[in-house]
Amino acid sequence: MTTLPLPPSALRTDGLSRSFGEFRAVSGVALTIPAGARQALIGPNGAGKSTLIHLLGGALRPSAGEIYLGGERITRLPQHARARLGLARTYQVSSLFPELTALESVVLAICQRKQIASSWTRPVARRAEEVEEAMDQLSTFHLAREADVPTRRLPYGKQRLLDLALALACRPRFLLLDEPAAGVPAGEGAELFEAIARLPAQMAILFIEHDMELVFRFAARITVMVAGQVLTEGTPAEIARDRRVREVYLGEAQHG
Repeated sequence: MTTLPLPPSALRTDGLSRSFGEFRAVSGVALTIPAGARQALIGPNGAGKSTLIHLLGGALRPSAGEIYLGGERITRLPQHARARLGLARTYQVSSLFPELTALESVVLAICQRKQIASSWTRPVARRAEEVEEAMDQLSTFHLAREADVPTRRLPYGKQRLLDLALALACRPRFLLLDEPAAGVPAGEGAELFEAIARLPAQMAILFIEHDMELVFRFAARITVMVAGQVLTEGTPAEIARDRRVREVYLGEAQHG
């Protein structure tokens, strides 16, 4: 019998842990996320999900364990170095430049990727190549009509789409999304996830999301965290059938 080779790992952790004093927020997490994954990270409040994303993105240093992007160890690399290697992320709270237009914001992100941001100045007209690429990014997220609108004047749902456009301007191979639909008006979360679903198939995505309808609709695989550890992992169908998940996260009573 021939064994098929496993798909290449886009990101892997080994015994990843983070403590804050006596409190262990993340404990011994071992993840293997293949290239092209669409993976959700769920769990009750305080499960350690955001701490894990901060560890993967480089905002926090681990107390123990290792992180690998592809085959490269990135455990001690700063955030900007991880970005250059192809790891990008968004945050729960939008961190956009309020006075820049949508187009200026994406052009700046492209200049940062090309390491020419020090020469970037407003207006952007002198950056024809970067402007063309930025407009392509904005069009991908249906933001072309808002190109000249200051970020602070965009509806919040559009700001979250702009967050994604900025992350994609870095041309990542791995994308971390920390509650991308947080604060987005009801009904617009699906539109945002439709945009995520259109991202390049070879890009691996790990996202935190509390809306279970969106999780089960868009994730191909789900990791469940409880008390800083991975409880289980599987397909949406497997997670939906798992009694432990229903008890600790989906709210079913022990006797239900």
